[in-house]
Amino acid sequence: MASTVFDSALFRDMFGTAEMRAVFADESLVARYLDVEAALARAQARLGAIPAEVAREIDRAARTLKIDFEKLRRETEIVGYPILPLVGQLSQAAGAAGGYVHWGATTQDIMDSANVLQFRAALALVESDLRDLRRILIDLARRHRDTPMAGRTHLQQALPITFGYKVAVWLSSVERHIERLSQILPRLLVGEFSGAAGTLASIGPGGLEMQRLFCEELGLGQPTITWHVARDGFAEAIAFLGLVTGTLGKIASDVMMMASTEFGELSEPFVPHRGASSTMPQKRNPISSELMLAAAKGVRQHVAGMLDAMIHDFERATGPWHLEWAVVPESFLLTATALANARFMLGGLVVHEARMRRNLDRTRGLIVAEAVMMAAAPKLGRQRAHDIVYGACRTAIESDRPLADVLSDVPAVIEALGGRAAIERHCDPANYLGLCGEMVDRTIAACTA
Repeated sequence: MASTVFDSALFRDMFGTAEMRAVFADESLVARYLDVEAALARAQARLGAIPAEVAREIDRAARTLKIDFEKLRRETEIVGYPILPLVGQLSQAAGAAGGYVHWGATTQDIMDSANVLQFRAALALVESDLRDLRRILIDLARRHRDTPMAGRTHLQQALPITFGYKVAVWLSSVERHIERLSQILPRLLVGEFSGAAGTLASIGPGGLEMQRLFCEELGLGQPTITWHVARDGFAEAIAFLGLVTGTLGKIASDVMMMASTEFGELSEPFVPHRGASSTMPQKRNPISSELMLAAAKGVRQHVAGMLDAMIHDFERATGPWHLEWAVVPESFLLTATALANARFMLGGLVVHEARMRRNLDRTRGLIVAEAVMMAAAPKLGRQRAHDIVYGACRTAIESDRPLADVLSDVPAVIEALGGRAAIERHCDPANYLGLCGEMVDRTIAACTA
């Protein structure tokens, strides 16, 4: 029986995706180990360090080996790492060539390089999802460029904005994540082959050239120096996932609050029984947003764990490395589910424009008190205009009257603005949207350039 949500038959698709699980499955990880061992043999043959026919036999064995996973599990528990027992199975499968398997390498060379291959595959999935999400947000921002709604600060109505503007803010973060990923990859996708203490002493003078060819075989960059105990590349990648899920958590929080009964401005896509209650037939809970938020909180904790795991002692760590084995797969699985839910939820998001307008009008003009103040300031001075409008707002609240009605009783405001019609115009939230539309256009243009 499964013991965690990541491998549970009930919960695994709520805390991961099949595609991301495949990247980090035992079978895939061991296959990457074998890929690395085969690449090392091919590189050494190219350099003449081992016979070409030996490399071909090791490569064949690596591609055709039927792993005895139960034996590998037992021996891994004894050794503490899977490479020594795996090398045993590969060497046996390679026959006479088996004596050249793992030539000059150390366990962490193989595991780290295999992990880099996993990062490459996993981040390709993340990038694809981010690009899909960018397209969804561009469409949503464009469609609601001019849909007015209440902007809120400190959970209070502040100034009018448009829903397209809100979406464009989300979009700008996603665009930066795509840019960040392109910057991270060259630092991260670097191979590791350096030997026991990282000095390539087991290889000798030709070690750096062998390392270069090894990295070339795997399609990875060559490091300038050993990074066995310099884990900033891995930590940066997990921190990146923290940034991505942080953005998705912010979006989820906005959507959940805007979907609440009292707001009623958004609804997640309708799917029969999704978000249903076992006892309240009317419920339609924002499940996708809830999962996005949960994933963001989970990844945030793993970012802290990964930063802790950076602190390796001397030339080979005594424990921090093992923490990565839990942190890396779970971080990617949580990120994958957050992205999948974001694509589903935002791709079918229901926008209740009429409710947005009703909510915008709930304060009866108070939300655009700044508009009146700024319009009156040229004649009254900013501070006096502020004080007059501030007093009018208090009167409007206490008397439950529209702000325009109260302001129409203030001669100074009538004179400053030029009459009742001007006051009404300035008290209409739709007339105080600032540069929302232009900012939406700029953001979309930057994402599609």
